[in-house]
Amino acid sequence: MTSRLNAILNKETTVPHRRSEDWIKNENIEAESVEIDHDAERRLLRKIDIHIVPVAMLLYLLSFLDRINIGNARLYGMEADLGLKGNQYQIAVSILFVTYVLSEVPSNLVLKKFHPSRYISAIATLWGIIATLTGVTNNFGQLVACRILLGLVEGGLFPGMAVYLTFFYTRTELALRIGYLFVSAAVAGACGGLLAYGIGQMDGTAGQRAWRWIMILEGLPTFVLGIASWWLLADDPDHAWYLNAQDKALMHVRQNRQTGQTKSAQEFHKDDALEAVKDWKVWAFCFAQFGTDTMLYGYSTFLPTIIKSINKRWTDTQIQAFTVPCYALGAITYLFVARLSDRQQMRGLYSVIFGAVSVVGYGILISNSAAGVHYFGCFLVAMGLYVITGLPLAWLPNNCPRYGKRTTATGLQLTIGNTSGIMAPFLYPTREGPRYTRGHAVTLAMVGYSALVFGFMWYWFAGLNAKRRAGLEDDRIAGLSEEEIAELGDKNSRYVYTI
Repeated sequence: MTSRLNAILNKETTVPHRRSEDWIKNENIEAESVEIDHDAERRLLRKIDIHIVPVAMLLYLLSFLDRINIGNARLYGMEADLGLKGNQYQIAVSILFVTYVLSEVPSNLVLKKFHPSRYISAIATLWGIIATLTGVTNNFGQLVACRILLGLVEGGLFPGMAVYLTFFYTRTELALRIGYLFVSAAVAGACGGLLAYGIGQMDGTAGQRAWRWIMILEGLPTFVLGIASWWLLADDPDHAWYLNAQDKALMHVRQNRQTGQTKSAQEFHKDDALEAVKDWKVWAFCFAQFGTDTMLYGYSTFLPTIIKSINKRWTDTQIQAFTVPCYALGAITYLFVARLSDRQQMRGLYSVIFGAVSVVGYGILISNSAAGVHYFGCFLVAMGLYVITGLPLAWLPNNCPRYGKRTTATGLQLTIGNTSGIMAPFLYPTREGPRYTRGHAVTLAMVGYSALVFGFMWYWFAGLNAKRRAGLEDDRIAGLSEEEIAELGDKNSRYVYTI
């Protein structure tokens, strides 16, 4: 097997110029000219999943938990203890996203330079320390300082992990793995409620209020995992301690069979980064992500508040318990859809469908209905939430085969998207309870707008693929050598966009 793989890797071939339709058989097939042992590939994929997915999921779970636990802390007396007045709570929530979004693109650009395993380990350890220290703050100023620093160091995690996964997984495997990260967010929401309920029983322990224990006990695991990540994660397949020589050779075959995935394309080039900035399609995804992230942060941070507004007679314990089924449904739905999306290589269709489901959910929350109907609306929002937020984060990098463009585009997408976190807290001011009609209405409009953009991108990519199959873009590669054609990335007329 090893000799066979090495022969494939070292073999030099000269491929004559052919029309696009000779290369593109359908929209879901990539360069299939390389033979591969599919049983060995399945075993390799399981090995990679075992060593990457649990660590990635735990990191993002703790990251999301440390970001949104301020919503649970609010239910356990944080506002009163810190003397927060007016919209100071909303300011404390939103200020995190200022530094969070400013750090995302720069963080992605230095990810390879500082070694992914060490860089991710460092930022995780730092935000674990800061998240823990949030539990010992005594006033509004100290709380804001912790939130600013938390955003600064935590901002690099998700965009870094999204790019890191592309080092190991192909475009037909990526949505499910990014889906695992979003499942972590759902689990964090559910666990946040359960943990807050359990830790809430510690109120008065060692003379400290329950909200302080929530911050401290949810921050400490991040510190521990951050240190462990230094050894648990590998920088790339070539340096993965858990892969043998045969596995690494197979990883090269997997990469080389994808159109545009040349060795040079997987290095960072400034021109590729600039190409991302100049590509209107990248910006379309960025601004659509803003709409979906408005829902993500509004829902995740204020779900306890939203549920409390449905029935004021429910206790804080009941409210925390009622959040769990919503997050569970969201996680299960996304895992199912992500697997289906990877298999069919269709992102746009499911983004639009489940965006519409969330729109219906917010419509129910706005309506003058019974408490049970409003709670049902929370479930519908959760069903669409992770699908329309998560699938586009696999969709855009799928269509950027060159590393420099991919890492810049992903950073921009998350930066623009996460700026919604600055706005989202102000959509649910205390004075507008218990209905929060304006917050629900704005979120409904933002999700509807995002679904329309993703629907257009689906239509655009499908049309472009059809033109390439018909050979209408062959003039792009006329007169170029095979090596030059391979370096064109998504501009290559043989490249098939994921729709």
